[in-house]
Amino acid sequence: MTTIVEDLRVELDGLSIRYFQAGQDGFPLVLLHGTGESAIDWSWVMPSLADSYRVYAPDLPGSGDSSKPARDYSLEFYTQFTVDFLKVLGIEQAVLIGNSLGGLISLRVALYYPERVAALVLVDSSGLGLAVNPALSHLTLPWYGEIAIASVITPFGASFRARGRSLLLFANPAEVPPIWFAEQERLALMPGFLEAVLSSLRAQLTPFSQRAPMLDSLPHLQMPTLVVWGENDALLPQEQAYAAVKCLQQGYLVTIPNCGHVVPVERPKELTVALQDFLAKVFVLNGAPTND
Repeated sequence: MTTIVEDLRVELDGLSIRYFQAGQDGFPLVLLHGTGESAIDWSWVMPSLADSYRVYAPDLPGSGDSSKPARDYSLEFYTQFTVDFLKVLGIEQAVLIGNSLGGLISLRVALYYPERVAALVLVDSSGLGLAVNPALSHLTLPWYGEIAIASVITPFGASFRARGRSLLLFANPAEVPPIWFAEQERLALMPGFLEAVLSSLRAQLTPFSQRAPMLDSLPHLQMPTLVVWGENDALLPQEQAYAAVKCLQQGYLVTIPNCGHVVPVERPKELTVALQDFLAKVFVLNGAPTND
């Protein structure tokens, strides 16, 4: 039977939020994408997960087809957004699964609102160390990011940006689905998107490092936590994954060979298997959480 992925909208604190939903039964999973990305990244993962779970993937504010107001896209803002998103959909507790920025947001929710998070999955997550590729962090330099924005606001510039990003984000750019490139080009031409990306980057990074690593907070996590890492991640070194797992009370690690930073796009089958194995283990060991 073909899985139906619904394209839905919800109003949240004056923002119009687009999200995808799949699956009618099972415990809720909430998937959060990274900086400069959109919920499209989860398109290759959602259908299989929806066989056993209710799956939600929002476009974060400032991205995709969600509202893009001129504002500070801070980590505090994104953390509160995620909690409010759960509330407005009536989700008392969920498994949070985040890639890159989405991982850092998920981690913050798990730390500050642990009653909302049954289990946590960090996929090449930001916030687990200081090191970051200078090609990304240098965008936060004063005026440099603004100049970069001005250079990609034409169709040719948007295409050039997408190709350049693919070299940083993927181990095998030639194998990336065309839909990802089309989405990147579309996003770059949307008013407010690139400004939101730059604001978000400046909240996460200094010109030379990640701004506020949360490694010391990991021992406080009580819920089972899976760390997934692409072994060829060119943005964040794999050593951050190993360091993170050592700090976790219930930590598990899966590394994916021949894979870069955006695992849901580049290796969705391998990621799906890792998620299904982890979730089965969580619910067998701890019992299926309720979501009344």
